[in-house]
Amino acid sequence: MPEQSNDYRVVVFGAGGVGKSSLVLRFVKGTFRDTYIPTIEDTYRQVISCDKSVCTLQITDTTGSHQFPAMQRLSISKGHAFILVFSVTSKQSLEELGPIYKLIVQIKGSVEDIPVMLVGNKCDETQREVDTHEAQAVAQEWKCAFMETSAKMNYNVKELFQELLTLETRRNMSLNIDGKRSGKQKRTDRVKGKCTLM
Repeated sequence: MPEQSNDYRVVVFGAGGVGKSSLVLRFVKGTFRDTYIPTIEDTYRQVISCDKSVCTLQITDTTGSHQFPAMQRLSISKGHAFILVFSVTSKQSLEELGPIYKLIVQIKGSVEDIPVMLVGNKCDETQREVDTHEAQAVAQEWKCAFMETSAKMNYNVKELFQELLTLETRRNMSLNIDGKRSGKQKRTDRVKGKCTLM
C-alpha cells in the first residue's frame, strides 16, 4: 500500500506492560482492558484536522520487547512524532526509554523540531516508583514535553494526543475536525514540565 503524504505518523514506544496499547485503545476506541496482551505491532488510524483540511493520524503501537530492532528503526525513520511511555510504578520502565530516545536522536539527527512526549502512565496507582519531579527532570534533559496519564481512568488521554499535535510546528493540527481546540483544562494544567527550546 503506498504511503499517503497527508498521514501524520505517531509512534508509541515503551517497555512491556506500561500501558502503551491501553493508552492507544482508550484514545481510538474509548475502551480499556484489564488483561495484558503483548503487542508485536499494531497501527490505528484516526481522522484529524490538519492545515484547515483533514488528514489521517496514524498511531503505531510498538512491541515492548527488544526482539525486533529492525522494526523499531523503521518505525522511527517513518515517524513524525513520538510518545515515550513508562509506568510511574516502575523506575526500570523509565530507564528503558533512554536507549530508545537516543536511537530517535541518532536516526532523526535532532529532536528539536520533532514532537516528543514523555508519558508517565498509571498515575492512578498508589505504589509509585517514579516521582513526578524525577520524570520532569528527564523530560527537561531530553528537551521534550511531559505528561502523566491513566488509561484506566481515562485521565489526560485525549489531552496527550492533542498536546502532541500542538507541539508540531510544521503543520497546524487538531483532534477536532472543525479545528477548534478541545478540552476545558488550561494548557498549563495538562502539560507538566513542558520544555522551551532556546
